[in-house]
Amino acid sequence: MGKRKKSSRKPAAASAAKRKEPLDTAFTCLFCHHDKSVTVRLDRKEGIAQLVCRVCDQRYQSKVNHLTEPIDIYSEWIDAADAAQKEDQIPRRPTASSSRPVPAAPSVGSDDD
Repeated sequence: MGKRKKSSRKPAAASAAKRKEPLDTAFTCLFCHHDKSVTVRLDRKEGIAQLVCRVCDQRYQSKVNHLTEPIDIYSEWIDAADAAQKEDQIPRRPTASSSRPVPAAPSVGSDDD
């Protein structure tokens, strides 16, 4: 009895092209602009991710699930920072002002009685 023929192997270069590159876990800070100073810690048991800049101590927390990766938390942080900045730029109306003139305060020591 003869051996089974082995399937022909593909060249090693083709399999290297399919290999996934690992995603970054250290990022650039939005506030102090230091490269690779922001790290993300995922605590899947607790369901919380913590993002911390080692230089300026900027922090951000978010909820995670089993599919969440550090780049997802960094992207959420960018979106939250943009939303906060836009919220600060919205012109707001003055609080409860009336159009009636304010009466002058009575002067102390006047004898108008």
